[in-house]
Amino acid sequence: MLGKRKKTVGIMLTLAMTATLIAGCGGSSDKDNASASSKAPEASKATTQTATASAAPAGIDTSKKVNLQFYMLGNAPKDLDKVQAEINKMALQDLNATVTFNFTTWTDWDQKYKLLLSTGQDVDLIFTADWTQYQQYAKKGAFLPLDDLLPKAAPVLNSFVPKDMWNAVRIDGKIFTVPATYQEYVTNGFVWREDLRKKYNLPTPVDIPTFEAYLDGIKKNEPTMQPVAIGSDMGGALSDPYLDIYRKMVGPLPYGLYANYDTPSEMTSYWGSPEHLADLKRFKDWADKGYFSKNELNEKETSQTKLVNGTAAAMLGDNPTRYNQTMSNMKSLHPDWELGYSPYAVTTGYATPVHPIHNGFAIPASSKNAERALAFYEKMVTDKRYNQLTEYGFEGVNYSVDNGYYKMVGNADTNGFLREGMQGWAWRNPEFMLFEPSYDGVKKIFDQLDQVKKPDIYTGFAEDYTDYQAERSALEQVEKQYLFPLMAGLVKDVDAGLATFMEQAKKAGLEKIQESYKKQWEAYLTEQGIK
Repeated sequence: MLGKRKKTVGIMLTLAMTATLIAGCGGSSDKDNASASSKAPEASKATTQTATASAAPAGIDTSKKVNLQFYMLGNAPKDLDKVQAEINKMALQDLNATVTFNFTTWTDWDQKYKLLLSTGQDVDLIFTADWTQYQQYAKKGAFLPLDDLLPKAAPVLNSFVPKDMWNAVRIDGKIFTVPATYQEYVTNGFVWREDLRKKYNLPTPVDIPTFEAYLDGIKKNEPTMQPVAIGSDMGGALSDPYLDIYRKMVGPLPYGLYANYDTPSEMTSYWGSPEHLADLKRFKDWADKGYFSKNELNEKETSQTKLVNGTAAAMLGDNPTRYNQTMSNMKSLHPDWELGYSPYAVTTGYATPVHPIHNGFAIPASSKNAERALAFYEKMVTDKRYNQLTEYGFEGVNYSVDNGYYKMVGNADTNGFLREGMQGWAWRNPEFMLFEPSYDGVKKIFDQLDQVKKPDIYTGFAEDYTDYQAERSALEQVEKQYLFPLMAGLVKDVDAGLATFMEQAKKAGLEKIQESYKKQWEAYLTEQGIK
């Protein structure tokens, strides 16, 4: 749930914009004009299967036993093998299939994801989101179109997802992913240790100056604690949220391009600009002051985990849902600690509800078991047995239900399957979801964001990079080699470092990429009637 953008994986991103991803994800900008709520869309309620449903769709052949390869992002829960074994008992009976749940880990997940889709590996189901470049992969033929498969292999799922959501995820007129129906916000917000803020009488972070003042207070009063956790994804966890809150960027625009949400047609080059230089110098200042680790690019632990275990005091950005999960995990270990949250909308004046593209599952073009994979995913979403087991683990072992609320068994260290421990943002079913009492606070945040809700003007855009694919790959390597160290504060002379990066970026084909992307963006705005 990492969050609204590439982000927010840390957030994840998330996804409330609304539900994770990091929300999970993490973190990232996804928004839809639909109202954010914890209820199922009306069109879906009558079609959800009950806990006793078991019949396979009549339109597919299940005579041959198959094993499905299911790929999630992030880290696997400790009790995954137990959950997988129980799921396989049901799937073998229902579909004559078993499944292997695979996880990328959060370290270099993007490279691993790319390899899974580009090397023809044995993959039957894979997570998709705007921040995993669903639109671009769909355009390039990485996924199977589902339009003809859905009525045949997953008729219940086909009816369960509202038509407007199916239409929202279409690329070039075709459906390539199954969108999540849980509607939320995965827009970013500041996250911090509220008990420490109160203890040292520090300002509440609502913008960059107050956030810096909070970090400075933590550094002075808690010298052994890292003031802010960033992680290895400098773009998604540092630059994107910073541009979101400080410069009101329209979305996680790639290739150093920038457009303000209020004037999206005025696209300029952020990289190499005076603003870019000033921002890099600010990040260098944060690193020099010890706000984040000089080893951040090699960090393996998630930022949320650092908050939970007390090694860090804040995150620059995460979405409301993942903030709530981090707070619950933290309080299970440290009941006296508090976590604070302030949505960026307090400062920017707008928030964008999650777009259906933000969380989904697709069938890669290389899959040999497309029908069975889609039938299995139907079970994950619409069958209560499959859904709650893969979202919460075993009732009585991993969780209990108290007064209708989810209650963790043990704590975040001893529990083998935390709530949504498989990063199951995409197959959330609002009819089956279990919330902790603290989630009532998230709903209040959603209500607050509803008051300043504006449409997502970015996520529906589908880039076609056919003409500059080689340049794009070269530029990606230049970013990691020259730009990420600049953002991490590892380059002493920022002016010279930025000049070197721009020189190498132009050699890689930056200007060609930016020119083509800008033309596509302008055509998209015209087509959508966005000014």
